[in-house]
Amino acid sequence: MRFTRVLSAALLMAGLAAAPAAADSSPSAGPSKDDGAPTEAGTSFRTATEIEQGRRATANGSAGDYLYWSFPADAGQRPTVEATVKLPETHAAETWRIDVYDGLRRRQACQWGAQTRTAAAGTSSVELACVLRTVRAWSEPWADDPLPGTYYVRLTAVKLPTADLGVPVGAEIRVDSKDMGGAAAVDGSLSEPLVPGIAMTSGQEDDDSGSNAVLSAIEPEDGWSSGWWSDRWVWSGIGAVLAALAGIGGYALTRGSGRPSRVPPGA
Repeated sequence: MRFTRVLSAALLMAGLAAAPAAADSSPSAGPSKDDGAPTEAGTSFRTATEIEQGRRATANGSAGDYLYWSFPADAGQRPTVEATVKLPETHAAETWRIDVYDGLRRRQACQWGAQTRTAAAGTSSVELACVLRTVRAWSEPWADDPLPGTYYVRLTAVKLPTADLGVPVGAEIRVDSKDMGGAAAVDGSLSEPLVPGIAMTSGQEDDDSGSNAVLSAIEPEDGWSSGWWSDRWVWSGIGAVLAALAGIGGYALTRGSGRPSRVPPGA
């Protein structure tokens, strides 16, 4: 009975310890307000507009333009990119597409989502989505796994009638991430996130070229490589506690069964 009470108490404590870790695996909550959100997009990788996860950015452009945004993604996150293109009242059938690239400008495949969609003639808008693979803490040099750092989103029309070339369009984009928890945890990490230079400034003189590279100023809320803690640590601790209790219980049972039986007097 005593061993049973000890085991029950240990399981209750383990469950309470695992609860916060399970809560951390829910989708990350972004800011509810879009005050100060970007209202324009870049036209290349180097001029991509930086956006934060959980906030909706907008931009106006012309059909046929390339629109670029960038956002940070850390290890253990599974980013989801959603874009809406608002079209003019009169237009022919158009096909729009979003592509996501990592900090090395490698195109990343979408696990699922409507990455390419065709808007029928007269349609007021078209919605696109791309769910990326989970960002890994490290990878082999030859692999194209998503790694922590800056990611680029490119929005453009891939099939556009000549008559609609240059007509004004509006775009909305939002990036959210789900924390995948210990299931995506791996041993090892990058020494630095893949955050390439996005601009060159001439305000600070350099001895060699007279200009300095400016790195992306945006990063995850808790800093890079903030996902070192995962529920894998909790479940490892629970396993250790249960193994210790099982050892104690087995020892107690073995010791009890090994005692010599008492012979009553006068037998």
